Amino acid sequence: MALSTITARVDEKDKASFDTFCSNVGLNTSTAINLFVKAVLRENRIPFEIAQTTDPFFSEANMAYVKKSVQELKAGKSTVHELIEADDE
Repeated sequence: MALSTITARVDEKDKASFDTFCSNVGLNTSTAINLFVKAVLRENRIPFEIAQTTDPFFSEANMAYVKKSVQELKAGKSTVHELIEADDE
């Protein structure tokens, strides 16, 4: 079987961390990448979920809570407080 080379640019720290991880689980980097390639070909897909993570502040539940709080504030059903900053000492 003829071999081919894949070249990819990766952040230095990520590569070092990946190399360390691979070593810790008894693999080298090339073997780990080959495992990934074989999994993609076998499953005909990326073998893990790829999702965009979002800030939990902007979750639907939190945004509904914020909108409700703003409505209550506008309707005079809440109290406005001054921001009190704690001393760093």
